[in-house]
Amino acid sequence: MADCAAAWGLGYVILRFFNAAGAHHSGDLGEDHEPETHLIPLALGVALGRRSHLDLWGADYPTHDGSCVRDYVHVDDLARAHLAALEFVTPGNTLACNLGTGRGWSVKEVVLACEAVTGRSIAVFARPRRPGDPPQLVAAVDRARAVLHWEPQYNDLESIVASAWNWHRRHPLGYDDRTAPAIVAAAIVKPPRRAA
Repeated sequence: MADCAAAWGLGYVILRFFNAAGAHHSGDLGEDHEPETHLIPLALGVALGRRSHLDLWGADYPTHDGSCVRDYVHVDDLARAHLAALEFVTPGNTLACNLGTGRGWSVKEVVLACEAVTGRSIAVFARPRRPGDPPQLVAAVDRARAVLHWEPQYNDLESIVASAWNWHRRHPLGYDDRTAPAIVAAAIVKPPRRAA
């Protein structure tokens, strides 16, 4: 991207994030794919009775409770960051920044939040560590705040989980193929027009 920007006078914004989580506040848009690999939907699948248990990959990391720590960022916050990036980028203007809450939660804390939100017990089976999993990954978000004037609105884990739970309760079997395209089309957010 840097080479293309230099060659043709383009601008670009690189937004780096991981562990996108949550769902649209309406409960109409959420996460539905197989195989599911993301922690929050997996835990909520146990709460719904769609899965028998949650695998905990490593309980002996050098963290406060032995499980991996990760930063989770709500999908609505990610959408707002993308809109801010569109407003920011102009020819020759470039930026790379991280998105997240700037704090981390452990796998065990995520499970506890899922239990608190759902009011249901989630069976967890401890497994050996997966090769290459670092103990902690938390986004440094200072640049996104300073340059894009972006702040995550979902700063606590329970509100992120609650939005996902709202979707999963409304769609316990995932999207119905007949309704998904209409729901997605109705929820598309168009970026504001720029002044000429």
